[in-house]
Formats: sequence, structure tokens, C-alpha cells
Amino acid sequence: MNTKLTLKMDSEVIEAAKIYAKAQGRSLSALVESYLGLVAKKKDKTSSEDPLDKFQIGSFVKNMRTGKSVPADYDYKEELYKAMSEKYL
Repeated sequence: MNTKLTLKMDSEVIEAAKIYAKAQGRSLSALVESYLGLVAKKKDKTSSEDPLDKFQIGSFVKNMRTGKSVPADYDYKEELYKAMSEKYL
């Protein structure tokens, strides 16, 4: 059963997360749900293996996991343009 959840975050983080989710072909809700599901499973002491190691996770999400923040001067549009240029040009 899906339940609505409201989160308050920095608007720049939200925009960057939306871009990341779109690049992954997923919704932001699905991305957050997957991440929180993996974090919740990690708390299970019966598994010594980190469940996040089984998946390829982008640097943006890894930074969320480690508590690092996006630098104030980070230009996500420029980074997205560079990535798209490398991929498609």
C-alpha cells in the first residue's frame, strides 16, 4: 500500500535529485523508496553484507548515503550537459 510522505529539503538538492532520477529513468519517489528500503535492510543484523554494494549507485546517491553535501557552487546543469555531451556526442 502506498502512503504519501512529505519531506523538506534544500531546493537545489531536490532539483539535482530530480535530474538524477530522470537520467536513471525512474521517478524521484521510486528512487527515494529504493534507497530507504536498502538502508532499512542494512539495519538487519542477520546480514553482514552491505545491500548497497549489490547495486550500481551514482555518486549523487552515494554522497547522500555518506552525509556529504553538494557544494554551494555545484552547477548541476553544467554537469548534466557534460555527461549528456559525452554520452551522445
